[in-house]
Amino acid sequence: MTPEANTAKSGRTPGGRTGRQRARTHAALVSAAQTLLAQRRTHVTIREITETANVGFGSFFNHFTSKEELFEEAIHVTLANHGEVLDSLTRGIDDPARVLALGIRSTGRLQRKQPEMARILLHQGTRLLLDDAGLTARARANLAAGVKSGRFAAPADVEFALMAILGALLGVVQFLDAHPEADAGASADQLAEGVLVSLAVESSEARRIVREPLPPAFDI
Repeated sequence: MTPEANTAKSGRTPGGRTGRQRARTHAALVSAAQTLLAQRRTHVTIREITETANVGFGSFFNHFTSKEELFEEAIHVTLANHGEVLDSLTRGIDDPARVLALGIRSTGRLQRKQPEMARILLHQGTRLLLDDAGLTARARANLAAGVKSGRFAAPADVEFALMAILGALLGVVQFLDAHPEADAGASADQLAEGVLVSLAVESSEARRIVREPLPPAFDI
């Protein structure tokens, strides 16, 4: 994730030379925090963070009050980035089954396509399931839409079903991180098919949906 991308995701619009430099520094710090999160190096000093970002030590406190605040923003930016990827993949698709399958298949492939982002999601662990933004919010809305339209059978407890689906997805990403030799595409597609079948999509149709071509960025 480049500092420029993080600047855009943070919602800050720099003005003038000073503003642009401030935005670059802010984005560099967020990018450094993302790198450290992906490396599971959160017990670092602020000096180590600024050295990773290649910015002056004193500049840190012009942007953040603590390293914990920085790491929280880095996680927020990562989740927002992934949410935008999901939105772009599913834009214009009205079928909740296809939307759900695309979300599972693309997220499951993250460990191979964008390992840094995947490891940041794993760093969140089960806390990710309780985050009301990003992946969780989109999955909840899609599951509810599928139940309302009759595309999915209504689970006894929709929220429990959501947690089970996302927990299984997180488990697949963790499995792939631990097993670099595993077939990420096959693992993600198998999970997507199983989830659709559990929601009463016909097995033959679920199999067809998970075999639909993915965009080149996720085609592995």
